Amino acid sequence: MTTTILNTLEQYYDTVPRRGGARGEDFGPLTLFVQEGNGWPYYARPTLGGPDATPADVRKVLERQKELEVPEAFEWVAENSPSLRAAVEAAGLHVHAHPLMVLDTAAEPLAPHPEVRTLGSGDPLLAAAVTVVRLAFEEPGTALGQAGPAELAATPADPSVEERRARVSAMLADGRTGMAAAVRDGVVLCAGQYNPVGEVAEVVGVGTLPAARRQGLALGVTAALVAQALDGGVRTVFLSAGDEDVARIYARAGFRRVGTALIAEPPAA
Repeated sequence: MTTTILNTLEQYYDTVPRRGGARGEDFGPLTLFVQEGNGWPYYARPTLGGPDATPADVRKVLERQKELEVPEAFEWVAENSPSLRAAVEAAGLHVHAHPLMVLDTAAEPLAPHPEVRTLGSGDPLLAAAVTVVRLAFEEPGTALGQAGPAELAATPADPSVEERRARVSAMLADGRTGMAAAVRDGVVLCAGQYNPVGEVAEVVGVGTLPAARRQGLALGVTAALVAQALDGGVRTVFLSAGDEDVARIYARAGFRRVGTALIAEPPAA
């Protein structure tokens, strides 16, 4: 069963960048996804059905990424490509490991959180929602942090906020993503998304305003995203947890570990 799920996720990882406007450049054992126009910067990953990559293969992709001035990033599933870690480390990259988790459809769903709701493409809170996620990932972890409502209120002057809002709004409008947020007294405290492709969806970017952590908001947002995805016909919901502490939170929402997602970047990153 786990092998079948990992194969399903491998197909998903190959499809999402192409659906998001990226072209795939063939490097034999590796495929580099390059965003065309505005959008998320993508990564290189193992070619579906390709041979094992060598350090030389990794270096060729790194040279191309530098030439294109795109992130020098590789993403893959450890269990699907077990030899790639040694190849990217030999090429000088640092590898981050993240628990890869899939929703157990037999798990009892969590009760809806009273402060969590879904967001549409024209929602006036959309800019705040994408900003909360950015602030959350600038202070990673599960401990209480510094950034709170005051820092959130100060960010609309940042021109990148409108760019991110417009990008997510377009994705919401055409069904490439779904979004939920925890809102208290008109202030967004937590937000996240799920990205569906056919019957598979990944929960991504769930982040809580650092000063509002440890209130169950991320769990509530995750539960809302799962419910929305399942209502839309998705049968497999998965995510990559930031670390083991975060994985334990997602386990409370019915997710179980099936593997390890690996991300490789230059050490300075």
